[in-house]
Amino acid sequence: MIPTLEQRLKAAVRDVPDFPKPGILFRDITPVLEDPVLCHAVLDGFMDALKGGPIDAVAGVESRGFLFGLPLAMRLGVPFITVRKKGKLPYRTVSYSYDLEYGSAAIEMHEDVLKPGMNVLVHDDLLATGGTAAATAELIHMQGARTAGFAFLIELSFLAGVDRLKPYGAGITRLVTY
Repeated sequence: MIPTLEQRLKAAVRDVPDFPKPGILFRDITPVLEDPVLCHAVLDGFMDALKGGPIDAVAGVESRGFLFGLPLAMRLGVPFITVRKKGKLPYRTVSYSYDLEYGSAAIEMHEDVLKPGMNVLVHDDLLATGGTAAATAELIHMQGARTAGFAFLIELSFLAGVDRLKPYGAGITRLVTY
């Protein structure tokens, strides 16, 4: 029997216990990145899952959201938008601050990258609590654009990030669920 994409990804993703601190089980995607055939399969998996609604741009979240976000945008034939930590972008930005379990954070995107009414896919490597993805959706909405959906390589379902994203009314794609 041919393994599914999820099975192939679960076989490739490396579990790293106690990183970045004791008690955390880190899901390391670097072995996936070392396999070009699997990377193509990941992009094919996203493309299959994203058929349907219009997507006018892909917003990739720093930094691992850039890894598949740019090639995904290229396959879709749409612009790739970088979402970065505050102070990392060189031009005028819009910013959104949000709370984390251990403090707060702020993310930004350039102020001139979205036009009102655009449908923007939010992409990151991992959905945990959903805070960063929700903050990215807020940045998109601040500019009059809409969230077309969310796409993640991995979802950690026990952290219930999906619940945090439901108010945005957009579909959530994930290729692997733990």
